[in-house]
Amino acid sequence: MTKAESAPRLIAENRKARFDYFIEERYEAGLALQGWEVKAMRAGRAQLKEAYVYLRGGEAFLIGAHLSPLPSTSTHVTPDPVRTRKLLLHRSQLQGLIGAVERRGYTLVPLELYWKDGRAKLLLGLAKGKKQHDKRAVEKERDWQRDKARLLRGR
Repeated sequence: MTKAESAPRLIAENRKARFDYFIEERYEAGLALQGWEVKAMRAGRAQLKEAYVYLRGGEAFLIGAHLSPLPSTSTHVTPDPVRTRKLLLHRSQLQGLIGAVERRGYTLVPLELYWKDGRAKLLLGLAKGKKQHDKRAVEKERDWQRDKARLLRGR
């Protein structure tokens, strides 16, 4: 295996999640996919914009992720672009996530979808929601950093 194959390749990113939430912990999860979904992801036809993670019955599910089927999808399969997909996590990770979400009020947010060693992986974030004033403060800080860099470059 070459170095290029083992490096994660980004498929889709949920930029809004980093703006709307404080990400406290990150987890890597596998996905249970159908063949046409893998082909669509290889073609870069995935979107996480409105996706979220739901815990039910000791399992985690990705809901609302949109994978657009390719026109060449096989004829015997009826593709559902926004079907619920099961996430593959270790039992101990699931127990910790269930505890954090149910008892401490955290939210599970999908952050990135990427390839790692030929397998599709989802980066999950254990997150707390930001209030409006938090979002303003982050935006103000980002603007200040940009202006400061511009001023330093100008000298």
